[in-house]
Formats: sequence, C-alpha cells, structure tokens
Amino acid sequence: MTERRDSIFALSSGRPPAAIAVVRVSGPQAGAALAALIGRMPKPRHATLATVREPATREAIDQAVALWFPGPASETGEDTAELQMHGGRAVIAAVLKALGTVPGCRMAEPGEFTRRAFHNGKLDLTRVEGLADLIAADTDAQRRQALSHLKGLLGDRAEGWRRRLIEAQALVEAGIDFSDEADVPTELLGPALAQVRLLRDEIVRALADGGRGERLRDGFVVAIAGPPNAGKSSLLNRIVRREAAIVSPIPGTTRDVVEVHLDLGGQPVMLLDTAGLRDTDDPIEQEGVRRARERATGADLVLWVRDARSETEFPPADILERTWTISTKIDLAGVPESAAPGVAGRQFFTSAVTGEGLPELLAALEAEAEARVGVGEPALVVRARHRAALEETVAALDRAMSHRDGGEELVAEDLRLAARALGRLVGRVDVEDILDVIFRDFCIGK
Repeated sequence: MTERRDSIFALSSGRPPAAIAVVRVSGPQAGAALAALIGRMPKPRHATLATVREPATREAIDQAVALWFPGPASETGEDTAELQMHGGRAVIAAVLKALGTVPGCRMAEPGEFTRRAFHNGKLDLTRVEGLADLIAADTDAQRRQALSHLKGLLGDRAEGWRRRLIEAQALVEAGIDFSDEADVPTELLGPALAQVRLLRDEIVRALADGGRGERLRDGFVVAIAGPPNAGKSSLLNRIVRREAAIVSPIPGTTRDVVEVHLDLGGQPVMLLDTAGLRDTDDPIEQEGVRRARERATGADLVLWVRDARSETEFPPADILERTWTISTKIDLAGVPESAAPGVAGRQFFTSAVTGEGLPELLAALEAEAEARVGVGEPALVVRARHRAALEETVAALDRAMSHRDGGEELVAEDLRLAARALGRLVGRVDVEDILDVIFRDFCIGK
C-alpha cells in the first residue's frame, strides 16, 4: 500500500466528561506529534507518564500516560501514538487543538483508523464488520456473535475455502496446459471437480441456517398491527415500560412506524408499532397505513391487536401464518369463559391498564425469539452481503460442475469467478465500492 502523506488523530474514548479520555494518532507524523506534545519519545509499547504541553508556548495542558507503537506492529499497521489523559472537555479540546498545529496531522474521519487497518492487512472485511457489530451489540447473544466474527470466524473459513478453490483451479489449468499429453486433462479434471463438490456442499450447509445470523444481528422483528384504537400503542408502552408511542382516543394517531429495541432473555427483539389499518381519505394516514402493511409483511412475527369487545377485526390473510392475535382491553370486556387470561393457542388476552396477560405474552415472545434466532454456536453468515457472496460462489461452482464432460476452459473460468466472489467476501478484490457503506456508521476515533 502507498504510504499516506497525512496523519490522523481523534478522541477514541467515549463522550466527555469522563474519568479518562484516550486520544489516538496514526500515520507517518504520529511520532513527531507525540514528541511535540510531551517533549520526548517513550519506549515502544511501554506506558510512560508525561506532561502534555501546547507545542508553541510549552504551556502545560495535562498529565497523561503516553504510549508509542511503531508500525507495522500496531493496530492500524502505521506508526501510532496514544495519550490517556483526564476526560474533561477543556483538556480534550486543548489536546486536539494542539495536535491540529502539528504539520501533516488532521482530524480523522469516521472509521478511518479501522479503514487504515483494513488497507494495511490488519483486518479483513469480515473482521471489520464484526468490530462494527461488536460496538453496536445490545444483547449478550449479539456480543458473542460479533466477537466471533472479529476473531475471524467467517474470514478464516472463507480464506480456507478460497485456498482450496485455487488448488482445484490449478489442477484444471494444468490439464489445459498439458492437453497435448494423452489422458492428462481427464485425470486432472476429475480430482479437481471432486474437491469442488466437497467445497460446494460445505458452503451450502453454511447458507442453510434459515437466516439465523442475520436475525440475531438485526433483531427478531415483531410488528404490532391491527385496526385503529385497538390498543397497539398502549401495548407497546406497557411492554417497554415507558411512553415510547403516543396514545390517544383519536383514531389514526400513529402515522409512522415506531421502533423499539428490547433485550428478551439475551435475544434482541425489535418491536414495531404501526398505524391502524383502515380505509381513509387522509393522504398522510394513507402513507402510514401503507408503511404499516409493508412492515407487517416483512416482520418475523405479527401481533395482531384487536379490542376484545369486537367480534371482527381479524388479521389479513397475507400475514395470518405469522400472526398471534392479541385481544386487548380485557379490563373492560372481560375474558371469554373458554379462555384464561394470558394465552389460548395463538391468542392472548391482555390489558395494558392492569398488566393482566402481559407476563404470559412476554414469556411466549422470549421463547419464540430464542427458537427463531437460535442458540449455541455463532452463525457464519450474519449479513446480506455475506449471503450474496456465498450464493454467488455456489452458483459458479454449480456451473463448473455442469461442464464435467468437457470444456476444461469453462470449468477454469467458473472456478476463477467463484474464487473472486470469496475474495470479495473478505475484501481481497473489488471492494472499494462497498467500503464507504461499511465505514459510514463507525464513530470518529475508531
């Protein structure tokens, strides 16, 4: 990689004020920046107590622990310096201002430290994504899955698949190069395709997880849907124990989708409060109804909320198979003699006012989330990008095996395309167009 001319710096710890703040510098001027602020160079990888001073006036700013990591043995692969100081706003502002006066240094952009680590071969793309997911993890299950990917769960497996694929490709191309010798292409093509079939079956098994990894990463999506004034927003507020949604006796109050993230027994659940489904002439409410139908159709589970006093208002047929019926306001309507408060089959009887039936509903949601998200070993595939790359690989391998009776050149080309798809998965080829998407959600300083 061509060395960058600029060095970057940023606050890498949490928002001030805090007990400790960490400021990181990376790039060819990192050493010069550190020396300018503390007046000397610490011993590499040894914590050193130093006074941080303004470079021009030598006025003391703070006392800090200074660390020096010469590249490439650093987190970014470049020369890296770190100051661990007191976390007051004025202290941080003064240090960042001082660093900005060092020639060749500038404030880092979001995710730029990690991006440099990727470009310098310290992280592959799946590990970068694992780091982003670890920072964003809300539940223990999400944390475990993200950490496993940061440690190379998918990246190492994909690299192993890629090496085996290249070996098979080499056999096929050797057969093409020595095609003038009797029987050589046939003898080499057979073993190569046998390896390809084993590899293809392994990848197919990794894909056959029912989307468990993506569901754990994004959350088990539960849409609360139903007619207006059935008690959808009241139910949401009671579940999350705060006023997350506006409650009003006026029909059509909820216009947009309200999203709330929950941790149910360690499983991530996203609750969606949607607009009441009804025919209306109000164009704004019409858009709310359209969004409600769209989100309910795409949800993992739909809680169809109906007033227990109504004899109709049952869910539409297109979401019926993924629907539990929630009969609300039993404090007003009572519970049918054939059902107890709580659950009867896939129907629950609840009251947002008294809380009756809510424990049974939450227990059932937790069990459903655990069953659908899954427990045990972390999933290999956790993003749509991973799935698309692996599906592209399998399609190329299937095409390669379809040429078994001839066409070694076609087999070699399809194996090359399969290896290219795996290369994109870990970030070896053609990834510049997706880097901005991946890094845009990183915080500055990471």
